[in-house]
Amino acid sequence: MKKLLLTAFTPFDGERINPALEAVKLVKDKIGKLKIIKLEVPTVFGKSIDTVREAIERERPDFVLSIGQAGGRAEITPERVAINLNDARIPDNEGNQPIDEPIFSDGENAYFSTLPVKAMVEAIRKEGLPSSLSNSAGTYVCNHLMYGVLYYLDKNYSLKKKSFTERDSSSLLFSEESSSVVKAGFIHVPYIPEQVKDKKEMPALPLSDIVRGLEAAIQTVEENELDLKKAFGREC
Repeated sequence: MKKLLLTAFTPFDGERINPALEAVKLVKDKIGKLKIIKLEVPTVFGKSIDTVREAIERERPDFVLSIGQAGGRAEITPERVAINLNDARIPDNEGNQPIDEPIFSDGENAYFSTLPVKAMVEAIRKEGLPSSLSNSAGTYVCNHLMYGVLYYLDKNYSLKKKSFTERDSSSLLFSEESSSVVKAGFIHVPYIPEQVKDKKEMPALPLSDIVRGLEAAIQTVEENELDLKKAFGREC
């Protein structure tokens, strides 16, 4: 049976709960042919990446899916890309507040999710739940972790694929492309209703709906080796 490491953050920014963590606790332990391994992650720069890296080494999962809270969003939003930047609006749970700093100095400018993000959105919508594809995971600990996991997998779990392109009539240009044997990505979820009692303008989703949405998304991980080829682009 293949394994999916499912991670979620602890509460932060004065919140008593984190809907990501509460939802992950309720996600089934087996979805399709996937065994779900759950992991609580500190909302702390550096430690969050270390915690997931250690779990990857311990559990040897086939997939890693991290879940985070995005207060103010009304939809469940799989993330397409993480950027190499820490720029914290608020301190993390240990008081760290990096500003305009790279996550890893030797990393790429960005790493794209290697999970079928468009198929995830479609699966969540088929459950009758609001979902869209996000093109920004922010610059706080969520983006930090998504980038850090993809960076680690690229550096340590990649297969190099050789390719040749014709440079001219008499020679070939050699290049290498890498792809990780462990796929990874990130999903942001909205507040749950009890968090917005004093934030009337903020959207929220019931916890049970978030759980259903995550389970639908996870189901697509097993079923879709390649993502959907469907327009999800935005004008701005």
